[in-house]
Amino acid sequence: MDHDHRHDAERQRLEQQRHGEIDWRRWGPYLAERAWGTVREDYSAKGEAWEYFDHDQARSRACRWSEDGLGGICDQEQRLCLALALWNGVDPILKERAFGLTGNQGNRGEDVKERYFYLDATPSHSLLRYLYRYPQGEYPYAELVAENRRRGRSDPPFNLRDHPVWEAGYWDVVITWARAAPGAIHCRIRAHNRGNAPATLHLLPTMWLRNTWAWGDDDVVQPRLTTTGAPAGANWAVRVTAPAPGHCYLYGAGDAALLFTENETHQERLFGVPSASRYVKDAFHRRVVNGETSAVNPVPEGTKCAAWYAAETPPGEAFHVDLVLSEEALDTPFADHEAVLAARTAEADAFYADLLPDAGTADAATLRQALAGMIWNQQFYHYEVRRWLNGDQLPPPSERRAGRNRHWRHLRARDILSMPDTWEYPWFAAWDLAFHVPQLALLDPELAKGQVETLLSERYLHPNGQIPAYEWAFEDVNPPVHAMAALEAFRAERARHGAGDTAFLQRVFHKLLLNYAWWINRKDTEGHNLFEGGFLGLDNISVYDRSRSLPPGYTLKQADATGWMAMFALNMTVMALELCRSDRSYDDMAVQSFEQFLAIAEAIAGSEESGHAGLWDEASGFFKDVVVTPEGTGHPIDVYSWVGLIPLFAAELVGPELLSCAPRFRRALHEHQGGAYRGSVVCACPDAENEHGEHLLALVDARRLAAVLRRLLDEDQFLAPHGIRSVSRIHADYTDLGEIPGIGHTTIEYIPGESTSDLFGGNSNWRGPIWLPTNYALVQALRRFHRFLGDGFRIPAPCLDGAEVTLAEAADLIGERLTGLYRPDASGTAPALAGDGPLCGPEGEPLLQFYEYFHGEDGRGLGAAHQTGWTGLLAKLLADSHRPPTL
Repeated sequence: MDHDHRHDAERQRLEQQRHGEIDWRRWGPYLAERAWGTVREDYSAKGEAWEYFDHDQARSRACRWSEDGLGGICDQEQRLCLALALWNGVDPILKERAFGLTGNQGNRGEDVKERYFYLDATPSHSLLRYLYRYPQGEYPYAELVAENRRRGRSDPPFNLRDHPVWEAGYWDVVITWARAAPGAIHCRIRAHNRGNAPATLHLLPTMWLRNTWAWGDDDVVQPRLTTTGAPAGANWAVRVTAPAPGHCYLYGAGDAALLFTENETHQERLFGVPSASRYVKDAFHRRVVNGETSAVNPVPEGTKCAAWYAAETPPGEAFHVDLVLSEEALDTPFADHEAVLAARTAEADAFYADLLPDAGTADAATLRQALAGMIWNQQFYHYEVRRWLNGDQLPPPSERRAGRNRHWRHLRARDILSMPDTWEYPWFAAWDLAFHVPQLALLDPELAKGQVETLLSERYLHPNGQIPAYEWAFEDVNPPVHAMAALEAFRAERARHGAGDTAFLQRVFHKLLLNYAWWINRKDTEGHNLFEGGFLGLDNISVYDRSRSLPPGYTLKQADATGWMAMFALNMTVMALELCRSDRSYDDMAVQSFEQFLAIAEAIAGSEESGHAGLWDEASGFFKDVVVTPEGTGHPIDVYSWVGLIPLFAAELVGPELLSCAPRFRRALHEHQGGAYRGSVVCACPDAENEHGEHLLALVDARRLAAVLRRLLDEDQFLAPHGIRSVSRIHADYTDLGEIPGIGHTTIEYIPGESTSDLFGGNSNWRGPIWLPTNYALVQALRRFHRFLGDGFRIPAPCLDGAEVTLAEAADLIGERLTGLYRPDASGTAPALAGDGPLCGPEGEPLLQFYEYFHGEDGRGLGAAHQTGWTGLLAKLLADSHRPPTL
């Protein structure tokens, strides 16, 4: 196989997918690491999801809406699932799913307590690699719970890596899924003994059917798994007979004991009543761990099966198990097994080398594993709210009708969606998903576009125009970033293929108009163009919980909500101008959106015409939230945080190719020359052109931009060694903000590490740490400002002893500090991984964990450890550093 073929193979698969020729994604890594403890599986009266369906129940209880497993795959509707189960001979539980603490057990909320890594993946799913690191000693379930319950909020969480169980040695178990064809998937499970003595590992590759028959979804034919004759080269074979995904065959090499049971709840164990079937979901645990031979069906059939392999392996040695899943019966399923594994690996190498040519080892690994996590975090998400509220088979508790998500009965989700994390956040989060789009578009613009369209479809978007936030509270308000995401996907496709998908842009533009109207009508209660979005996902960054109501007559005008809305208005303006190129009737919409942007700019800047002082504090050169009293007096909240930086994100460039098709809009720019609106200067001058004939539409002019950047590039304020701090370091000393009307006496602290507050469960903290989504948006905005202002616009950088830098250099400086999170230092440890130390995989590759956020001083990873959802933006920053980003 020559280099050119390897280089083209993955791109060819994506083109086949794009044109609808072959569906390479009908099988994928859509199986969650956790289905228990989710809202969808919660049928309690008071919405106690963690307690209603916990980890101990998970091995015995059939799920309703989704399935979970280790390193698994399934079809697009999760009808047929394959994953790994293991037993080290001493654990009390067959390891079929990842363990972690519930939101009420951990001293920092929910927290997975396992060691697993997404090593590799391609966007067509032609190759998927997953590593599970399994202790050879008894897994310390009870100790992890007890120690974390003992610890307080000022203590770090107690993790599996901190437990001495590793001293006995461990197994590195790598699962590789490689596609020979869309319906032919080869699998190798390789277990390497990393202990100092011979050890035995039980491997049970498991296949099962999601239980839909118990809920009335399949009322004609119940699916079955049965043995069938093993063809040449295979030791055993199982046939799947199911309406969906249809007939399939699983072939295995090597001697194994086939076990069968039903994917049915063990009612007697959980509830003390007879089970529907004699053979139930936890049968393999009882057979392997407890030795109950009667637990499994002696007749080789059921809806769940496993091939039980066991091998004693010397220290440093490995053994492997080979499987093939095929939609067609095969005569020699393993004939090309080695060739398929080798070819898909080589093609993945070429694909990623093309994304980041000439990169160093550390950067190449960061990009590849970050994007692998993005692909593995694609999940089947199933949640029909009306049916869930009504209770399916049994009448629900009456309290449910007045409980969670009751106003979202229209929501009908049955899709593959990009999740923030497959264990800690195994559900879509609307604004997280918007920040997944840039890196998904780097992999495949078509995939990125599909995510935006799904979220804006009538099955998700509320009839009133609100976008659902996340399953714990669909009605919560997330920042309006989905127009930004749509433009990212559109521009990425244009850069890739030479033309953007105008039909896509038109579809999402009309849906986004509904969401824009919702924001205007619901979150600007007084019609002042100053917005009140609540906590907006920034959690405890403010001095109080912004989701709480203020006393009657008081309102909080938010600089971040208003900045997001200014950005939204400009995104809509640019989308309308893009659509003008093929339909000039969008010229009016471009003018309308721009006029709304100007009204927001006037409000945030303040003017006599608007009748209020605005949110810009001239004395400090910063944007701030303002509490407005019943008498109409405004009181700025003197906090320096992302809240005041987000207005910089409202910046777009409009080139001559757009203006040539929009005469009304071109006149509007001239009417507001100098940034004037109703007699006041409220924004950057939209009428000025740069050397490229481009116009800058931006909330801040050069003067205000320079004022904010002086704080931004100061290491004693916002600039940390590894990015921009969420809260300025000045709040390490300046903590007492005094009395604020309607709120009371307030304080704020710069806390560079984990949160000391219990807001939102205390499991998230933007008060100090480095957070990728806002950092990425800032870098993109600075690049747009530089494109317009050019090298002639320079600002003194306190971090460089006052030396002047261009905005491109400022963006590069921040970008380099962010990507430096995963570059090893002189000791060989990357700052983000300091808590782990250098970790290597079976092939010597670095093992990276992508954390939710990072310490504001030393860059250590904090929070969820598999958060490639938004921390995967590092891949986009790295790619942009090697080629010009699409702005």
